[in-house]
Amino acid sequence: MKTTIDIPDNLMEEAMKFTGAKTKREAVVTAVDRFNHLKRLEKLNARVRGQFRDFMTSTELKAMREADSPKVRR
Repeated sequence: MKTTIDIPDNLMEEAMKFTGAKTKREAVVTAVDRFNHLKRLEKLNARVRGQFRDFMTSTELKAMREADSPKVRR
């Protein structure tokens, strides 16, 4: 889709730097794609938040990893 928009130079330069884009078009497409991806993840997170009550806590995970790791003798 062809669209004409007025983007401030400093924002475009920053977008090109952060995305690693070589062209303005590539910077805009990358930025819009990443924004859309982030919003999809936020929507998914809101939908599934709190539904996985059986997952272990970070403390339980750490204890499990310590129990499974081989002991190093010196």
